[in-house]
Amino acid sequence: MEETFQKTVERVKKLNLLKEDDLKLLQRVDAASAELVNSEYESYLERKFNDKAIPLLSRYKVMGIPIDRRYGGDGANSLVHCLAMQRFGQVGMGIVTLVDVHQFLGSLTLQQWGTEEQKQRILPEAAEGKSVLAYALTEPEAGSDPSSMASSFETNDDAYILNGSKYLISNGSIAKYVVVFARSKIDGAISAFIVDSKTSGFEVAMRLSEKLGLFTSDTALLEFHEMAIPKDALLGKLGKGLSVAYSALLNGRIGIASGCIGVMEDCLNSCVERAKYRMQHGKEIGKHQLIQKHLAHIATDLESARWPVYLAAIMKDELDADLKNAELLRSVDRQSATAKLIASRNAYDAADRAVQIFGGFGYSILSPVGKHLVDTRVARIYEGTDEIMELKVASSILGKEFEAYK
Repeated sequence: MEETFQKTVERVKKLNLLKEDDLKLLQRVDAASAELVNSEYESYLERKFNDKAIPLLSRYKVMGIPIDRRYGGDGANSLVHCLAMQRFGQVGMGIVTLVDVHQFLGSLTLQQWGTEEQKQRILPEAAEGKSVLAYALTEPEAGSDPSSMASSFETNDDAYILNGSKYLISNGSIAKYVVVFARSKIDGAISAFIVDSKTSGFEVAMRLSEKLGLFTSDTALLEFHEMAIPKDALLGKLGKGLSVAYSALLNGRIGIASGCIGVMEDCLNSCVERAKYRMQHGKEIGKHQLIQKHLAHIATDLESARWPVYLAAIMKDELDADLKNAELLRSVDRQSATAKLIASRNAYDAADRAVQIFGGFGYSILSPVGKHLVDTRVARIYEGTDEIMELKVASSILGKEFEAYK
């Protein structure tokens, strides 16, 4: 049985969770994804960013899926956005990363924390695809512990002056606006800023291409040299940057987990096709019991990840309607961590088993599953490593006093 996007939509539709506008949006996502396949594959083989992706996504009007309608977006809820990311995941994690950072980490963060002027100025461009957003939290020496960041800012009469560097920044060299985090030179408190990449002192120091995979995702090292940004670039309240960062990562984890569902679907579909026509030892390999064992694992991994991710999305919609509910926030934070942990691990295992089913051809990025294997490895690292997700889940069970890190 092929795991098609349409079947998933029909399943969710039966739960009366999708409206007519949602279905039309998902049809556009499906069409855009189908058209993306060839250019994404060609760019992957050349190990370069797919420069056709953003114009194509813009043409299908899917760059502003979660952005409120008053700012030019679709105003889709988290579950619909989850389904869209799942479809992009069938194409590959390169597209998932582009869309996740632009929409979940960039647009939604600005929509939640930005001033009305910031939202009116930036979000309509983001929804149209005229401006791409990036999220700059990670540094060479600050990964899972953002509180150890070295990037700093100081204040003069009419501007903030930023200095520092950010590492492994997805969309970093193509973004018009970047959400940047830095600590005060006075008290060390971290703040968030929405920065125009055309600002003097902003530098794309390096485009990072020596990655294990994810070749079509733009990744950069950014540097800030005495970069003066206006006071109205502050995102949220001064000194409350970590609250902005953690809320963004909660959104992003659901996005990455959703993309991993799509990867597993594509692995399963590819393996079923392979198992039915590849002949070895006088019969189709699908008739060999050990191949069936791998297929069963991929299928059960998919189903064991699908519903935790959907639940995280549904719970996130509840939180969006009640943002001041601290208890609900903790529950959603735990569920999003659970979903990402399960989905990213299962996707990597599914891709590994898919390569085994494909055999020698699977051990190549020419194959549909070889690409997934190297790309899903990073899903267990970015936007929260497996280990950090485990600690978040455990401390949410034991209580705040048992947090392994503060």
